Amino acid sequence: MDLTKALTISARGMDVQTARLRVIAENLANQDTTGSTQGADPYRRKTITFENKMDQALGQPMVQVKEIGQDHGQLPLRYDPSNPAANAQGYVKLPNVNSFTEVMDMREAQHSYSANLSVMQVTRGMLTRTIDMLK
Repeated sequence: MDLTKALTISARGMDVQTARLRVIAENLANQDTTGSTQGADPYRRKTITFENKMDQALGQPMVQVKEIGQDHGQLPLRYDPSNPAANAQGYVKLPNVNSFTEVMDMREAQHSYSANLSVMQVTRGMLTRTIDMLK
């Protein structure tokens, strides 16, 4: 029955959005994490990318996590000569995490998760009504 495929596809969508939320939570938790030794690099923002891959059992393309990588963007500097991670000029490299960007990504992941959950609820209702009709 195709309704079970819809449930599986929605569940996979929820799984990848959950992984996306874990990456966002890690970024937000480490937004102030600097290096621990002189001139050391701080935490680098993690990124997540998705891909469609054919599920042979269902015969349907499914979304999955392709890669969890790092954002190699520029690291901001802050003058703080008392910090143990400060370089010879007194500057500390800061993480390249922007909390505003992370919150926007989090809201987008939440909306995608909710959309998949709604599909699951509607599909479940349709399956329940079909079973009730067969009684």
